[in-house]
Amino acid sequence: MSERKVLSKYYPPDFDPSLVGRTRKPKSAANTPKVQVVRLMAPFSMRCTACGEYMYRGRKFNARKETRPDEKYLSIQIYRFYIRCTRCSAEIVFKTDPKNQDYTVEQGAKRNTDPWKRGLDDGDNGDGEDETDEQRLDRLEREMAEAAGEEEKNAMVELEQKTEDAKREMAVADALDEIRSRNARLEKAKSEGVDLLEGLVSKETEEEKERRRQEEEDAEAARRAFQFARRQEMLEEIVEEPEEEEKGVDGSNGGPSLSLSEGVKPATTAAATTAGTDTTDMPPPSFKRVVKRKKDHAALLGIKKKKVA
Repeated sequence: MSERKVLSKYYPPDFDPSLVGRTRKPKSAANTPKVQVVRLMAPFSMRCTACGEYMYRGRKFNARKETRPDEKYLSIQIYRFYIRCTRCSAEIVFKTDPKNQDYTVEQGAKRNTDPWKRGLDDGDNGDGEDETDEQRLDRLEREMAEAAGEEEKNAMVELEQKTEDAKREMAVADALDEIRSRNARLEKAKSEGVDLLEGLVSKETEEEKERRRQEEEDAEAARRAFQFARRQEMLEEIVEEPEEEEKGVDGSNGGPSLSLSEGVKPATTAAATTAGTDTTDMPPPSFKRVVKRKKDHAALLGIKKKKVA
């Protein structure tokens, strides 16, 4: 099997290169077009006029490129391409258009509109013909008139915007003036040796000291009042004797009954008067829990209890 890419060719032993003559092609005329087969992609979307097949932009074709020396625009060469329809194989011809930086269909197809491409419809007047200078001027005047009408409609909106901008600028200017005046006052106060911030801080500290002193006095007065009340309660407590002593005092020997509370009452009153005169000699209060005994109300009322045999 032979190789696809042959690097060396076989020459037989009896090969005579002198017998092989050189064939020269005839020179082409100066105006003869040059044809070359190329592979290209469709530069625009088109529709075949023979069968109606749509061929979209970017589709690849094997085309013949024709170059004519006499077709130029400002020394820019114009190229013509020949392709065939993918459905009916009809020939389609289009060429380059350096004037409009685009392509022009000559035969076999109709170009689709490209709305995303600007300026495609500027070259015709609606009938497929080129737009004249007068038509172009009329169209430009009409567009300018429409733009002027839109500006008149938006005149009120622009006026409102200008008014709002002016108000905003005035507010900003007033705020700047206020800030400048305040800075000037502060600089003047500092130059005179008066520090406003230090004065405010010292004033606040004096108020705090006065409030703290009042709170301490109130706490001391409350502590003294509670201490005095506690001492009064301790003085008014009745110390009761055991029950055996109460029975002996009630007159178990037939004598008159004597209540323990009656004998203690004068002592308590005397102690209360002395405590009122001199409270500084009292011992400190103790917080020991004292269990009180039940009072003998029968003895207080002079009722004798019967002895149980």
